[in-house]
Amino acid sequence: MHEIDKEYTVIVDPAVNDKMYDHFEFLAKVDESAAERLLNQLADDMQSLECLPYRNPVFNRPYLKNGKYRYMVSCKKYLIVYQIAGNTVFIDDVQDSRQSDDKALLFY
Repeated sequence: MHEIDKEYTVIVDPAVNDKMYDHFEFLAKVDESAAERLLNQLADDMQSLECLPYRNPVFNRPYLKNGKYRYMVSCKKYLIVYQIAGNTVFIDDVQDSRQSDDKALLFY
């Protein structure tokens, strides 16, 4: 079976859900409908990784194993950071690309 024919299971780390809620809560103080759009778009983009998760570039950072993670840009400024193992996509972080890496869930 080719990658194009595969369907992957997407698993979101609970810490990612918490981080997404923090972004939602912050934005909702300013514009509730924008916050709902943000959350819906992030969820849709994450779900889209069921098909062709290799379509996105490798996420290289000095503190990560080279080639382990990939990322997808969502809502123009958020990075959905994930790894692929077999037929499963593990979403390990959502980062606001305007913030420094020290806020990353992947930072050890």
